[in-house]
Amino acid sequence: MTAPDPPPVVVVTGAGQGLGRAFARDLARRGWRVAVADLDGDRAAKVAAEIAETGGTARAFTCDVSDRAQVAALAADIDRQLGPVTGLVNNAAIFSTLRMGPFEDIEPEAWDRVLRVNVTGAFHLCQALIPAMRSAGYGKVVNISSATVITGRPGYLHYVTSKAALIGFTRALAAEVGPAGITVNAITPGSTATEIERETITTEQRQAMAAATALRRIQVPADLVGAVAFLLSRDSDFITGQTLNVDGGFAYH
Repeated sequence: MTAPDPPPVVVVTGAGQGLGRAFARDLARRGWRVAVADLDGDRAAKVAAEIAETGGTARAFTCDVSDRAQVAALAADIDRQLGPVTGLVNNAAIFSTLRMGPFEDIEPEAWDRVLRVNVTGAFHLCQALIPAMRSAGYGKVVNISSATVITGRPGYLHYVTSKAALIGFTRALAAEVGPAGITVNAITPGSTATEIERETITTEQRQAMAAATALRRIQVPADLVGAVAFLLSRDSDFITGQTLNVDGGFAYH
């Protein structure tokens, strides 16, 4: 009698807080073995401990996704500790620490850093992890873009540009890796209230944004976890190169 296959392994970047934390916890609840990757190792460890406390399997990893060498080391460590990766959620991004302002005031260094983390980071992870998926003949990549791409929100030109780039990245990569049985999709979350404090949006502004949605309520992480889980599941095996907007009916796309 052959032993059953072990639960699949998924990597969630930027999983130490916010949406990444919510994705990691939800996927562990659904039976995935989760690699909790974050620039802040202490935060990653805390999330992995939270998952373990509820009976899930997770390991914490410290990684700057903009650093190619760190990502290569991350891939090797995950394979050694959890096994071959078949799922990847490219969630790591610079956003909550950004200040709104006109594009003329964005320093070149800030522009470069946002693009390196938000776009090049996803590129590094895909280069490091897709070879194992290709060998397995199966894999799932979910890129976390943003509904700001649809609305063209002002004041965050570097952020909006980076998230728009992820949509093009999703489409082109899907066409390349599809023959290997790998799907690549994206979701565009609306403005989501998490535990992360942000100075750029007041309670009144968030309530006004919620009032402008079809569902008339503030978006929370629980509104997004199902979309990510679906795109990582067998139920979405014939969906690739697509972008799913999840914003409660703020932007129709």
